[in-house]
Amino acid sequence: MRRSQRLSGLDASMLYLETATQPLQVFSVLELDPASIPGGYRYDRFRDALSERVRATPPLREKPSERFGNLDHPVWVEDVDFDIDRHVHRISLRTPGGRAELRELVGHLAGLPLDRRRPMWELWVIEGLDGGRLAILFKVHHSAADGVTYANLLSQLCSAEPDSPPPEPVAATAAPTPLRLAVSGLARFASRPLLLVVTVLPAAIRAVVDTIRRAARGRAMAAPFTAPRTRLNGRLTAQRNVAFARLDLDDIKKVKNHFGVSVNDVAMTLAGGVVRHYLLDRGELPTPSLVALVPVSVHAPSLDRGRNQVSGMFARLQTQLADPVTRLRALAEVTADAKEHAAAIDATLLQDFSQLTGPIALGVAKRVYARLTQFRPMYNLVVSNVPGPRTDYFCGAEVLAAYPFGPVMHGCGLNITMWSINGKLHVSLISCPALLPDLSELADGFATGLKELLAEVG
Repeated sequence: MRRSQRLSGLDASMLYLETATQPLQVFSVLELDPASIPGGYRYDRFRDALSERVRATPPLREKPSERFGNLDHPVWVEDVDFDIDRHVHRISLRTPGGRAELRELVGHLAGLPLDRRRPMWELWVIEGLDGGRLAILFKVHHSAADGVTYANLLSQLCSAEPDSPPPEPVAATAAPTPLRLAVSGLARFASRPLLLVVTVLPAAIRAVVDTIRRAARGRAMAAPFTAPRTRLNGRLTAQRNVAFARLDLDDIKKVKNHFGVSVNDVAMTLAGGVVRHYLLDRGELPTPSLVALVPVSVHAPSLDRGRNQVSGMFARLQTQLADPVTRLRALAEVTADAKEHAAAIDATLLQDFSQLTGPIALGVAKRVYARLTQFRPMYNLVVSNVPGPRTDYFCGAEVLAAYPFGPVMHGCGLNITMWSINGKLHVSLISCPALLPDLSELADGFATGLKELLAEVG
């Protein structure tokens, strides 16, 4: 039995900040070929194979526990009534089972909240895709996983061979006694002033001083709340819509090598380009560049700071520039400055700051932030590009494609997440139909933008 783990402040903030119109979840959609499953596909056998892997993955059998007398954040404990059938569901696409039907269903499922009384994840087996394919939607609450943690969970459910033996079961976390929970919670609560004085304030002051110096030299990343207001930053509803795209990684590397930039620079340029053209076609492109929040992983094996270990940087996407090559070169330059600036900030500052806050303080901050973003967005969109996890086979079925999705949050109605897997760049977009009803137009723009850059390569 594993020792109980308390949610970090950043983990817990994902619970405190969730609202009916802001479900904080990460998920992916996997397209599968069931022809590789030994003995063929049958839902009950598929579910049983998945259940064996869940028994070897303790975080999928743990839930946050809040008890009276605990002054600190909740702890992860085993769900003693865990039942795989409460988490794994079967559904079929309406005919003809194409991309449009899959997008519609995934958008609907993405807006559904997770049950906090149980381990906060669910998996939908989607049947009825054209060509006899299957799809999987695997959704996890953000309090239990950031992008890196989620990728690790997904990889544990996958295998390198279609007939790989199931892993050995692993015990989940036992619930601490009420006294132990209360005492440890009191100790952590009492240590917050010391954390503020000794760690958070000095790190924050260093970050502010360094930012001022970098800004004076013109080498600072974009400042928060300097993004122009666009339709991306309107009021959210509870509904979600999604779109997908897939590009050849070799084509992206051709562009990268020709212009001497990184794969991430090309991916960011494509993301900025599709949003630029979308707004330009509607006469809504602002004069200043749009600003993207780029999540940055700060996971370190030596640190036990919860399941969310992430920071971020703000990058101007150079959407004011019409020429794609000029935009690529300019973005590569400002992104290099932003990366250097973000690396100079203490990697754990966000985690340490979050440790000081609780549901009441975050509730106040949430209302203040909502008012601020009515006048000036903190940023316009989220763009994330990372190597994807190894996903060769899922319960014996070959993985043909894997599309990752992050959350859409108040003040920012578009999240673009990209995974590089098996020689392909999988691009996923999620938004709110009240803001971007024609999201597929943006997804289709990735292929068009890459063709424009390839034309310059020759």
